[in-house]
Amino acid sequence: MGSGVTPNAVAAVDEARQWDRLMQMARIGAIPGDGVNRACLTDLDRQARRLLIAWAEGLGLGVSVDALGNLFLRHEGTQPGLAPVLTGSHMDTQPNGGRFDGIWGVIAGLESVQALREAGVATRRPIEVVAWTNEEGGRFAPGCMGSMAYAGFKPADAWDDVADTAGLTFGEELRRHLELEADLPRRGLGVVDGAPPFAYVECHIEQGPRLEAEGLDIGVVTGIQGSRWFTVEINGKSDHAGTTPLRLRKDAVQDMVRAITALNALMHDPEDVLRFTVARIEVSPNSSNSVAERVRFSIDFRHPDAKVLTERGDAIERVVNGALTTCTATVTERFHALPITFDRLVRDAVERAARAQGLGTLRLPSGAFHDAQFMSRICPTGMIFVPSRAGVSHHPSEYTEPDQLAAGARVLAAVLADLANR
Repeated sequence: MGSGVTPNAVAAVDEARQWDRLMQMARIGAIPGDGVNRACLTDLDRQARRLLIAWAEGLGLGVSVDALGNLFLRHEGTQPGLAPVLTGSHMDTQPNGGRFDGIWGVIAGLESVQALREAGVATRRPIEVVAWTNEEGGRFAPGCMGSMAYAGFKPADAWDDVADTAGLTFGEELRRHLELEADLPRRGLGVVDGAPPFAYVECHIEQGPRLEAEGLDIGVVTGIQGSRWFTVEINGKSDHAGTTPLRLRKDAVQDMVRAITALNALMHDPEDVLRFTVARIEVSPNSSNSVAERVRFSIDFRHPDAKVLTERGDAIERVVNGALTTCTATVTERFHALPITFDRLVRDAVERAARAQGLGTLRLPSGAFHDAQFMSRICPTGMIFVPSRAGVSHHPSEYTEPDQLAAGARVLAAVLADLANR
């Protein structure tokens, strides 16, 4: 590349254009308070995808989809046989989500590729912008199904029987979705059907407070902490709340409280590094004057140290059963991903690009998991964070300034130009 190529591409990133696209996307599934509810494999999801496809085709990018519904927008390289550089994120949201989580990474990829093309930058390697299927896991759990299948972490049919709250299964909804996208060229599924990409770069809002608090522009993400998700089901016996003596009850709610108290003790961390969350509780029969016969609750446990993640996660079943007084419990692990460290190739490229543009950087790990966690298994991977106002995410008030998002896209454009010419 000539010395003026990267600055030209950086300058071609259009802040207003990127913001306008984000706001157009935010109208698809809009909810009160500037939020978005756009669940995976719904009609709203398809509307958003069709809008993205229209933008891509208008730029002359090639569009294709794989067996998991992962959507790819391809900028061809001068040597198309070389492994591509991938960038992107996801388009689905939490039920009470915001306008930037996930979707900005896809729009930033599109904006960066458009900037490269408008600046006349030719890259040896192809660049592909990818929108992964079901990162959030809000409708079908776990999240990151598309990237897990692409990276060979799980087989493509691993989640076919996972059902949403309406009883619709992921496999059925995916088949229906692909039928509605039959006009798009179909491609093989990642490393299962082909070679890995050369590198993967994901842009994302931080979803935490550090960049804003320290007045810095770009987070150079060093890795992602590990996650283990469990479902605990406690079974007792339903009785009349007014007539059954306490000593004769098998009250699933009371034993749930004992189990969660014991788990809080297990997960105590004076350094406040460990993340332990019980966020979903289902009670049956869920009547105010009946003793609960069954309770089901979720556990989300995360830590950056694989030893801590393994030892305390493995202790969950024992601690739950040890806390019960009258009921029985079944503990099922639904998701397990060890901590990962991102490759220096991408980390260093992000830091170089940010500093060359006079931007303040911070090296930090990601507390949330992302598709990048699974891509790191198959190719050099990294992430670019931009500030989140007050650290808020997964909420309608989630916000990042247009100029902060543009700064992230400019860094991405420079990183893509760097990696795609290696």
